[in-house]
Amino acid sequence: MHDYNGGIQPSGLFWIVQLPDSAFRFSPDGREAILKAQDVAVLDSFHFGGSTNVPASVSFAVRWTATGAPQPRGRGAAVPATDPAAFLGRFATARSTGSFSGSQLGFSFRSTSATTDRGYAEIGRERNGSFL
Repeated sequence: MHDYNGGIQPSGLFWIVQLPDSAFRFSPDGREAILKAQDVAVLDSFHFGGSTNVPASVSFAVRWTATGAPQPRGRGAAVPATDPAAFLGRFATARSTGSFSGSQLGFSFRSTSATTDRGYAEIGRERNGSFL
């Protein structure tokens, strides 16, 4: 079993890595988004929260394409800031496709194509917190 992750941040967040702004593109009409990253440095701890970490790298490309019309979501400043609905956004159901690979000394994996055809994806924009 392998757990490729960015380590545990001082804030306690995990499975987080910073990518350059150029890794994510959103179409002007908001109906398509692409996330691509190559050879991102991560750790393989072999299982969630494991104590043994081995340097590894991952690459991935994910594309979201809207399949429906965007729908408004959230309640913005009409609710307290601690309410889960304290955001505003418009989201559309989508189809997502992706390819993933990873490697470390002695092990590698590759997935040529994965889709949300038997699952769920959505695409949209939101604003929250001080942006309301």
